[in-house]
Amino acid sequence: MATAVDPSNTRLGWIGTGVMGRSMCAHLINAGYTLTVFTRTPSKAQELISMGAHWVDTPKAVASQSDVVFSIVGYPSDVRQVILDSNSGALSGLRQGGVIIDMTTSEPSLAVEIHSAASAAGCSAIDAPVSGGDRGARNAALSIFAGGEESIVQRLNPLFNLLGKVYYMGAPGKGQFTKLGNQVVIASSMVGLCEGLIYAHKAGLDLNHFVDAISTGAAGSKSLDLYGSRILNRDLEPGFYVNHFVKDLGICLRECQNMGLALPGLALAQQLYLSLKAHGEGDLGTQALILALERINNLSLQSEASAIGKP
Repeated sequence: MATAVDPSNTRLGWIGTGVMGRSMCAHLINAGYTLTVFTRTPSKAQELISMGAHWVDTPKAVASQSDVVFSIVGYPSDVRQVILDSNSGALSGLRQGGVIIDMTTSEPSLAVEIHSAASAAGCSAIDAPVSGGDRGARNAALSIFAGGEESIVQRLNPLFNLLGKVYYMGAPGKGQFTKLGNQVVIASSMVGLCEGLIYAHKAGLDLNHFVDAISTGAAGSKSLDLYGSRILNRDLEPGFYVNHFVKDLGICLRECQNMGLALPGLALAQQLYLSLKAHGEGDLGTQALILALERINNLSLQSEASAIGKP
């Protein structure tokens, strides 16, 4: 890692090729990097394999063939397994001087633990969770929140720049804290968006016209831009899974308890999202929050959306 990072001297590994990981990994392949990949469901890596990625059957095997290993998986337990497992984890296969970049939204304390374990093995670890959802991943327009040694983050800039824009946030774990703060903002924003649509529907407004009208005023937001039309068109496909958002908000609330913080908006949002999970809707996207608000009010935007809906 002493020389500048480029496709001629840096072998990359990628663990986790879900909604986000698949697009992110593809950007690195398209930039000319050699990629070794692992995912628990090999079929999810087929597109990347057809692009030239080499699939192996353990995270350890990924790391043994890589200088820099990225991971983006589901839950903190998955992060622990793919990185720290003594038999099959990536850290056990990484050569000295190698780097692990975990882009999963996970626990700050686990990021610190991974950093310590990597340092003890003569390696480096960066926590670098991302924001921007499936569109940000596809368009290489993610916000990347990095924690760890600043010099390592700077050296990895050529890689981060292929995925979006990196923000160095401080010591190990600070990237995770930033992402959790990001989720706090999104959670209450999504409640506001869905409540606004429910209100406008009950008031008899044309919802497409309503969304257009408020989008350029003070109510305009990324959430409105990304999800307003998706909700009206009943597109509840996951850019980010409800199950994963429930996980994120749970981590946020535990950290709030540790810090002695009361964030009632966050707690309300988490309860509403938990209700989606209870209804078997955990694999929908976060915009599916509209379903919880519809149930509470015994109404549906769907009839109006199908009658008016613009593509």
